[in-house]
Amino acid sequence: MNTIFTEGHRGFCALYPENTLLSFEKAFELGVDAVEFDVWLSKDKVPVLMHDGNPFRTCGVEGHLREMTLYEIKTLDPCYKSKFGDEFKGKVQVPTLEELLKLAAAKRPDILFGVEIKEYTEENVDITCRLLKQYGVFEKCWFYAFNGRIIKYLKDKYNARTMGYPDFQMQEFCGYDSYDEIGLNIHLVKSELCAFYREKGLPIHMYCADNINDVNICIERGASLITANDPRDLLQVVNN
Repeated sequence: MNTIFTEGHRGFCALYPENTLLSFEKAFELGVDAVEFDVWLSKDKVPVLMHDGNPFRTCGVEGHLREMTLYEIKTLDPCYKSKFGDEFKGKVQVPTLEELLKLAAAKRPDILFGVEIKEYTEENVDITCRLLKQYGVFEKCWFYAFNGRIIKYLKDKYNARTMGYPDFQMQEFCGYDSYDEIGLNIHLVKSELCAFYREKGLPIHMYCADNINDVNICIERGASLITANDPRDLLQVVNN
């Protein structure tokens, strides 16, 4: 079997609130090769980690991160009540990217990063890349975005290692020339379209494989990296 990288989606989000330091630390402890996270800028231009720009789903508060200062974002409680009830209430915060980088340096200096650019601005890319370079981890990152202009900007300005998605999933699609790798969700992996994208000759990241059957399908279909919300089955298969 070729080397397959394992990645925790938003940390270990099956069991812990997504994109929180707790979720990332639990993924580190499991032994994944990489963690994936989502980057937005606060109103005062601090990179913060959350999947949605509107914090309502995980925090129960309507708004948008770009209209909130870091201080205001830190008052949110990303305990994801609708999924976990009150189990994590008051125990987690919305982290900054820098907080994650400090945690990784202390706990898992070997960890790789899947950096999903969610705010589709060059400013977000610039600030995020500057911080990753400051911490000496830029070369350990894959950069993801569902926006072709952002993928192209990452490649043209930073020669970043990029992973885009199929053209029909992308905003502002600019072609595949700026892709180093391509990402396919598990539904596409299982479909006849998988062969079409394999023919492009790009390494394929497959997500999210949360059971042994799906992991084996990803391996059979040539995954270079497999992402999971619950990485336990993934690690069991890949490490055996």
